[in-house]
Amino acid sequence: MLDDILGRTELKEQIAELEDERDRLAAQLEAESERRADAVSEKQAAQERINRLEDRIADLEGKLQQESESAEIGFRRKETLHGKRRDAVLSRVESFEAKPEGVLTAYVDDDVPDELAEQLGDRTPLVRRAAPCLVCVDDAGVLATALRPPVAPEPFVEWAGRPTVERSWFVPTGRHALAVVRSDIFAVGVYEGDERVDIRTVTSNVKSDHSKGGFSQSRFERIRDEQIQKHIKKASAALDDIDAERRYVVGDRRLIGEFDADATAAVNATGKPKPALEDAVREFWSVRLYGL
Repeated sequence: MLDDILGRTELKEQIAELEDERDRLAAQLEAESERRADAVSEKQAAQERINRLEDRIADLEGKLQQESESAEIGFRRKETLHGKRRDAVLSRVESFEAKPEGVLTAYVDDDVPDELAEQLGDRTPLVRRAAPCLVCVDDAGVLATALRPPVAPEPFVEWAGRPTVERSWFVPTGRHALAVVRSDIFAVGVYEGDERVDIRTVTSNVKSDHSKGGFSQSRFERIRDEQIQKHIKKASAALDDIDAERRYVVGDRRLIGEFDADATAAVNATGKPKPALEDAVREFWSVRLYGL
């Protein structure tokens, strides 16, 4: 009553309205500030991603440029060496002589060593294309050859008066076993050098990929996997029973890793066990030659 008389009611109402408006504006301001902060954060995150993408693009463009340059250069020659031809080429490389520390030999599995890159210059990308390989170059530029050995040594770089070449990397030496494995067959030959002195085979009845009969797909695959595992177990036991200095396993890419071997390789060995083994031996001991 007194407030009405004095006109304070109207003022209080105005004050309340203004306070409500003030609070509303304050809330809007706070929300706007948060949106701006979020916008700034989002902008910074976007800029960081743009920077990363630009770096990645630059990296890929650099690799593309290297590949283009190497494709333009090209190998002087490429050849797959077998038997007597392989042995003759190895003898020729081994016979190369230079001054002391005049020949650089490097086994390249991944990155090209700086010393080798310095010697090859703009032909360095060819080594990346040939890798894994053994590279032999001399400081006069007369020798420049890459060979892909069946049995890979550990990566190394060595200067000497002649190339560092171990025959056991390229040709069968000593008493060793070489086995070929598929999901249905396994054949292992025992060799003295390149002469086979024994052979053992394991053949298993494994369901074909092409017919599952009355089984559901999942049950068919489970049964087939179990049969393959039994086959691998028998094959591994046969290989372990072999008396040999070294063991090599070739064949189906999916299965060769199941064996304890000194070297493995995926080869296309088809047919019955003995012919498949003969084909696998020839393919495994082939050497790829690249003229740099």
